[in-house]
Amino acid sequence: MKGKDLATGEHISRPQPTGVAVELTDPRAARAELAGGKAAALARASAAGLPVLPGFVVLPAGADQPGADPERLWRRLSDGGRRPLAVRSSSSAEDTADYAMAGRFVSVLNVRGLDAFRAALRAVLESASAVEGPPAPMAVLVQPMLECRVGGVLFGADPVAGRTDRLLLSALPGGPDRLVSGAAQGESARLTPRGRPLDGTATDLLDRAELRRLASVARRTRRIFGAPQDIEFGFAADTGRLHLFQSRPITAMGPRPPRGARLLGPGPVAETLPEPLLPLEEDLWVTPLSHGLATALDLGGAAARHRLRALPVVRTVRGRAVADLALLGLVPPRSRVLALLNPLPPARRLAAAWRMGRLRGALPGLALALQADVDRELATAPPLVELTPADLVAALRWSRGVLLALHAQEALAGALLADSEEAGGGAAAALAALRHGRAEGLPDAALAAARPEVLALVPPSLTRPLRLPALAPTDGGPAPGALTPREGLRLRVRWVQEFQTRLVREIAKRSVAIDRIALLRWPELLDVARGQPLPADLAWRRPRPPGAPLPDAFRLADDEAVVASEPRGAGGEGAVGVSAGRVSGVAWDGGGEPPADAVLVVRHLDPALAPTLPSVVGLIAQTGSPLSHLAVLARELRLPMVTGAAAAVDRFPPGTRLLMDGGSGEIAVRRLTSEVCG
Repeated sequence: MKGKDLATGEHISRPQPTGVAVELTDPRAARAELAGGKAAALARASAAGLPVLPGFVVLPAGADQPGADPERLWRRLSDGGRRPLAVRSSSSAEDTADYAMAGRFVSVLNVRGLDAFRAALRAVLESASAVEGPPAPMAVLVQPMLECRVGGVLFGADPVAGRTDRLLLSALPGGPDRLVSGAAQGESARLTPRGRPLDGTATDLLDRAELRRLASVARRTRRIFGAPQDIEFGFAADTGRLHLFQSRPITAMGPRPPRGARLLGPGPVAETLPEPLLPLEEDLWVTPLSHGLATALDLGGAAARHRLRALPVVRTVRGRAVADLALLGLVPPRSRVLALLNPLPPARRLAAAWRMGRLRGALPGLALALQADVDRELATAPPLVELTPADLVAALRWSRGVLLALHAQEALAGALLADSEEAGGGAAAALAALRHGRAEGLPDAALAAARPEVLALVPPSLTRPLRLPALAPTDGGPAPGALTPREGLRLRVRWVQEFQTRLVREIAKRSVAIDRIALLRWPELLDVARGQPLPADLAWRRPRPPGAPLPDAFRLADDEAVVASEPRGAGGEGAVGVSAGRVSGVAWDGGGEPPADAVLVVRHLDPALAPTLPSVVGLIAQTGSPLSHLAVLARELRLPMVTGAAAAVDRFPPGTRLLMDGGSGEIAVRRLTSEVCG
């Protein structure tokens, strides 16, 4: 296109505007395949009567549509260049139900003059090629700039907690651009669907009437688009009117446990089974433990029988053993008054059993008899190489059954029998045996065979070689005494587990490598022990990666996602979980090559960090809004993220081993330990 320079009269070349433009009121602007997700949503909202600023959309090049000259619409909207405009991306890949592409494309604000408008159009269009993936048509949304008294972001649901019965607000003086970019944190509040602040959260920037207006917009956009929306808004500085700048689906809702989900935790069983378990280890050790505890709870009257049949007392989550904290009586009652009025709480039912002598009188004798039976069976067991397939199966069945009985009696002994002050514990006996064995110079395997008490110092494992702990030079250790019934039972549990390990390794010698046999389940192990072929898919099975330790108390969503029971963790004052997930990794400041399990630790959220996120396992920021573009992207990538972690850069220098929970906000420094699974 050619024009004439009014100052010199010479003809000059002028860039041809890309595409044609349609106003937001044009029905074509509401078609996302033409106008892109951002413009289409605003066009629909405007048509429904929501407070959307006027504007137009420059359609992608090649769109076979009649329309107006973008520069003609620019002149009218900008009042001949006297009014600044916002030139924003509106790709067809943007603001979809699955991916927001938040902050991935360019928007140019405060555009003044025709040349600046042309440059802004080019910048937005060129940003489409800067994002990985197949190219998507890029439209450009143009609207007037609005001077805002307060701006921000409102989520029509809580994406971190996965709750649709509350709103999540973040606001700050001025427009929302600094908030969504992560440059500023703003004031945050949780609101009811009617705009009332929750949990003592509030903002001084907005009064109650303005909060109600925002809540009304959230409800209306939800009705229009059929789902809770991520809304950018601003209150005009001159008129005080509320304006809607953007509405898009919330793309990554956090998991939320169903009503009545059980409270789980590793605490009661972590001492017995502290490490991640392989499938066969789960069947060998977790199943008898769960059934044994259920038997003890039933005999003691501590839980209703129908609940014990319906819910396992112990199960595995991501390969780690966890217990039902409520069944074990480790969850405090919601109301202490009601608990006092309840005539049959678990503790009182156990006390009744104690007073009546139904269990207390007989239990010591039963425990001694069971220990003697276990000792006799283990002492008289022939060398494993001499066992026939039928003998191997019989030994496996005996070991699993006796573990159930040991766990049941051990739990009852702990609840009903008072420990003698003169009696010792299994740990004391194990340390004494370790001291003597070290003094004799015995290697670990020979020491464990000669003094099996030392097995109490290491957890069971099918695949890890036996490694006993070292003794400090000055470690005298406690003097062992006579074991209490409970400690004697616990020691036999460990001996039987080691006997099972030897049985499984013998079966592996006859059939397959030990690291493969540990991927079998219990029925498959019995078949292989009988000489039947290995499962056809065994070669394709893989051990589960160890993953991060579980929270002390949590609930499950969709029987998989772990949701910590407390909403806030120990990440520092003001730390907020932004994107759920629990990981362990190494702190990284973004310089050089990241470690394989890098947790990016930064002072501020910066949109330039977006390309880095797929290469890290977590993100910690000292400041930043949970509703920023990077927070949205982290949730879409299922990347755990915490913001508001005070002095994180100083507290967690590069190389620090961290455990972080993006749901609760917990950040903890971990000592370097080896977690081996398989």
